[in-house]
Amino acid sequence: MTATEEVTQLGLADRFGRVATDLRVSLTDRCNLRCTYCMPEEGLDWLAKPELLTDDEVVRLVSIAVKHLGVQEIRFTGGEPLLRRGLVGIVARTTELTPRPEVSLTTNGIGLARQAQALKDAGLDRVNVSLDTVQQDTFIELARRDRLKDVLAGLDAAQAAGLTPVKVNAVLMRGVNDQQAPQLLEYCLERGYELRFIEQMPLDAQHGWNRATMVTADEILDQLSDRFDLQPTDAATRGSAPAESFTVRGGPQTVGIIASVTRPFCGDCDRVRLTADGQVRDCLFARTESDLRSALRGGADDEELADRWRRAMRNKLPGHGINDPSFLQPTRPMSAIGG
Repeated sequence: MTATEEVTQLGLADRFGRVATDLRVSLTDRCNLRCTYCMPEEGLDWLAKPELLTDDEVVRLVSIAVKHLGVQEIRFTGGEPLLRRGLVGIVARTTELTPRPEVSLTTNGIGLARQAQALKDAGLDRVNVSLDTVQQDTFIELARRDRLKDVLAGLDAAQAAGLTPVKVNAVLMRGVNDQQAPQLLEYCLERGYELRFIEQMPLDAQHGWNRATMVTADEILDQLSDRFDLQPTDAATRGSAPAESFTVRGGPQTVGIIASVTRPFCGDCDRVRLTADGQVRDCLFARTESDLRSALRGGADDEELADRWRRAMRNKLPGHGINDPSFLQPTRPMSAIGG
């Protein structure tokens, strides 16, 4: 039996032959920004502390995923994971696992300047930082907080600490920052960051997403092509990566576009998510979850938890269904799911 066949048999395989090897772990639903495409200005009702997985519980489930289920990549997310007090310790214990997974972090960058070196020392491999604009007035309009300087300082600190490649994720909103794509790319190119534009997805708490006003991947590509010489990279090497990648000015730097809505890539999906309160989500847009927390706290051993996780993945649908007339947004918003 080959290694791939063994993972398929024992790992997180669904009914359509996809095998999840990339685990996104939300550490909190709290956030210190109020981005308009994510949540209302007043924030949300956060999970109570007893509902959240403890540090030990997070590490135990991550360990099961790595040792029993073939997971190779762990990305810690939120809300804002830098708000989790035990983050550095969780990272350190995760990077000590055998086999050692690749470990990354998705963050809004606030507080990263203070923690970047400690995270690197703990074994963190790289970071993805959300940054939708480099204009202060636009940042305040989008995030409803005057924290652009903190985010930019966090990016600099991540680069200095060696959390590379530093990746930047950007969402364009029509009438707000939709004409700023070239400026943002220029900023990232100058500093060696890898920029990826993401189509706005229907994951806001307000359920205000509107397809008619969404800035599409084609629009972003047209805008960038007016200023930059972009060439598609070899599509054969993309694999399960969500971003369509383009070299800029002959390379080696690239820019990516994630067309989750207009060009979905569900057929190659290798991701599974664990929420901060211990629920397995087989898809970002799933409307059902599988509870691991209750079993864990009820005394289930590792093999029982692994088996529950395997069974949860069998319910994964062939696609997210955004383009189906019957599509309904998930009950949880992005901040409570984890990216």
